[in-house]
Amino acid sequence: MEVVNYLLGYKNMFIVQNTQMFNFSLDSVLLPNFITINKNIEKILDIGCGNAPIPLILTTKTDAKIIGVEIQKEVYDLAVKSVKINNLEEKIEIINEDINELYKKIETDSYDIITCNPPFFKIDENSNLNDSEFKKIARHEIKLTLSQICKISKKLLKNGGILGIVHRTDRLIDIIIEMKNNGIEPKKIQFVYPMKNKESNIVLIEGRKNGKPGLKILPPIYAHDEEGNYTDQIKKYFEIG
Repeated sequence: MEVVNYLLGYKNMFIVQNTQMFNFSLDSVLLPNFITINKNIEKILDIGCGNAPIPLILTTKTDAKIIGVEIQKEVYDLAVKSVKINNLEEKIEIINEDINELYKKIETDSYDIITCNPPFFKIDENSNLNDSEFKKIARHEIKLTLSQICKISKKLLKNGGILGIVHRTDRLIDIIIEMKNNGIEPKKIQFVYPMKNKESNIVLIEGRKNGKPGLKILPPIYAHDEEGNYTDQIKKYFEIG
């Protein structure tokens, strides 16, 4: 069933969701608030854009052209509706294709920023795959792996361009290795914790194509307080609107 919701605290922005599919989460709010954006940014690519939460939030931060690519037709349709309901067709374009094929047709060095909230889980014999095909593809590396994301970014990013990823903390070493293997230098990392005195479960990482060595670890983000409510750190992301 399709529903229209406010985009997690953005008072003047809506998102179209389907209750049977994998809905966006806090990760998709954290990444566009973490990524480095300056006034010279012209083109942004969001890989696996889902129903377009990251492109929508990015429009509040930049006038750049934003391209979202989504492989699943039903999810792509939600993204198109989300863009249309916010009258953002001139700023956001949504493409229904497999990025692993599409990137071969795109001109090299054509994007300033690439963002991705990718499938978190590797596929192996112990994988606990969800029955829903939508959720399988959203959660598991069936159609998109870290290696593919970094390979695509190596081709499509301009020299000095930025790749921003939100992922599970336990995959951090994999991310760094894949970035380095593709000439993308990790430049800043921020760990996200469910609450204080818990282990980090989410990591935000930004790398720069052909960047110089030099990594910054930003202050931690704590998502919830002891009562389970969002912290002031998180609430500040929701006060735009």
